[in-house]
Amino acid sequence: MTSVALRSAEVNGLTVSYRKTGQGAELVLLHGFLCDSRCWMPQLSGMSDSFTVVAWDAPGAGASSDPPDTFTTSDYARCLAGFLDTIGIDRAHVVGLSWGGILAQEFYRLYPERLRCLVLADTYAGWKGSLPEPVWKERLAACLAGAAGPPDALVAKVMPSMFSHLAPEDLRAALSSIISEFHPAGFRLMASSSAEMDTRDVLPRIEVPTLLLWGEEDPRSPIHVAEQLHAAIPGAELAIIPSAGHVSNMERPEAFNLHVRRFCTEHDAA
Repeated sequence: MTSVALRSAEVNGLTVSYRKTGQGAELVLLHGFLCDSRCWMPQLSGMSDSFTVVAWDAPGAGASSDPPDTFTTSDYARCLAGFLDTIGIDRAHVVGLSWGGILAQEFYRLYPERLRCLVLADTYAGWKGSLPEPVWKERLAACLAGAAGPPDALVAKVMPSMFSHLAPEDLRAALSSIISEFHPAGFRLMASSSAEMDTRDVLPRIEVPTLLLWGEEDPRSPIHVAEQLHAAIPGAELAIIPSAGHVSNMERPEAFNLHVRRFCTEHDAA
């Protein structure tokens, strides 16, 4: 798999690192918490023949700087808009996985004119909007505790829920390495924003073509969450990736890319 070099942009006082490759309609990839643009390598290398593929390190992740402790999901969405302005992207196909999908929904709420289409993968209507209160509160408490502890302990805690039982050891090792380099401040912010968001009011108002793309064996955001979003978003399409867990783009990149390529190509003129 070809590596794509990091670049950086200054956005409202923050350094935002990103990877950009290919040519064609812009395809913007938003990673989940504990991840960064490296998690999108299968898409950066696999879709650059047809798209200009951009994957950022959100503030508080990867090589990007940490945002203030007051940063909210809306602040992340505004930062994303400023980032796209800085690198010269007006409208794009937007793919968000897990926390990145929550961010994508907020980005749509604030900037609906900037999306050609929307792909929401293994995500939520915010934890508050998709999970029972005891579940999301317990999950948030575990994340905040993990952010304060050693990286090895956090990796051991979260990795079992990231892939299906079929994932090979080299894939597990690759994601474990990325997670071990997490930013405590960024992880706290992303976990808190995941927990506190409830986008159920946004879903019925989404008017761009929307694909819901889910790992069949996702234990963190089960299929019933996908079905909830499918019922709420007008005209949304739901596609299930067999033998894939939560980070479905890494575990089954061929199937993931095939669905994204087809859907975005169908709506390229939007």
